[in-house]
Amino acid sequence: MNTQEKAATAVMEDWLSHAKELGRKPAKLEIAGTFDLHGLHYYIFKFKKTLFSSWKVAVCGGYEGDGVGHCGHIYSEMEPYDPSTAQEKCVAMVEKIRQYWKERAEAQTDGDGDDDNGQTAEKFVGFVLLSTPEFDTEQFRTTLMEDWGIRCPEDPEDPKDDGTAIVFYENNLVVTIGLMEIPVPDGEAEYWANSNFMTREGSVAAAKNHQAHLLVAVLGAASLEAGKLYVKVASTCLKASNALGIYDCGTVWLPENYIQSAMLMKEGEIPLMDLVFIGLYHNEKGTSCWTNGLRSFGKEELEVIDSSQTPAEIYDLIFDLCSYIIQEGAVLRDGETCGFSMEQKLPITLSEGVYVNGRSLKIGF
Repeated sequence: MNTQEKAATAVMEDWLSHAKELGRKPAKLEIAGTFDLHGLHYYIFKFKKTLFSSWKVAVCGGYEGDGVGHCGHIYSEMEPYDPSTAQEKCVAMVEKIRQYWKERAEAQTDGDGDDDNGQTAEKFVGFVLLSTPEFDTEQFRTTLMEDWGIRCPEDPEDPKDDGTAIVFYENNLVVTIGLMEIPVPDGEAEYWANSNFMTREGSVAAAKNHQAHLLVAVLGAASLEAGKLYVKVASTCLKASNALGIYDCGTVWLPENYIQSAMLMKEGEIPLMDLVFIGLYHNEKGTSCWTNGLRSFGKEELEVIDSSQTPAEIYDLIFDLCSYIIQEGAVLRDGETCGFSMEQKLPITLSEGVYVNGRSLKIGF
């Protein structure tokens, strides 16, 4: 077997051994075939619980190229293995997982609204990447109270409060945390980790190595207070021993960076780095910059395209503009200008985004 086949076999064996599945290692486990779906490579497995059991079918994937990092589509419905229908069953299981994920995400963020630009308001959502599928809810409650003075009560009558999920209210905002015992699907976290020019190597490693995650959301308002609450909750989750990072605002941050920014709130400052990611890209035409996170505040994202200014100057400008928009509630309008001095008059243009989805406000700099 090649390296990927060995990795897939080990992952499949580990999944089947879980107490909620076979509860033990399968007596026999073999690769029975492969297929490609949605640009990813999958393995069809057949296994026996005991030597005298009948063969069952399972699926493991998906893998990109020759890599050994999978996107979390590992599953079996414990149905009999039939070589004539095995691939069909495996495809159906993968699609079931993808649909499950979509529905869980929608359920966690139910009640939100999108405008015509796809601009989402009244929610802050992120994914805390975990090395193991565990969520110590008791430790979370203790740390949240110690760090931020926020009480997260237990509700023994709430079926959602079962050790894998927490739902509570704080200042008329809804906080939800749900344990997902699989990685973020489709290699999404790993892909976007590359956008973090500050901690790229560590961010990519965190995304590659995570095996589960927490879906964290604060719902109910597109306000700075909601954003601060979200950062407090997310930074608390990141203090868990199995937390590797957080996938949020189109990038992946390491726990130490995110927590350090969150602690600025204790000094009366806003954790801007945790609320809005500012990306930079340079080519022969110049340096470009974009934001990801302003839409959570009901604002348009910002972009600077092919500027001749230095990356540091562009970053500082966009950072200051984001702070101005979030803290002061400033509104930038198409056709107007902005600046931080009497002489500085930078044109603002609303148009389709270059590095962001939907529309963005282009700052001429």
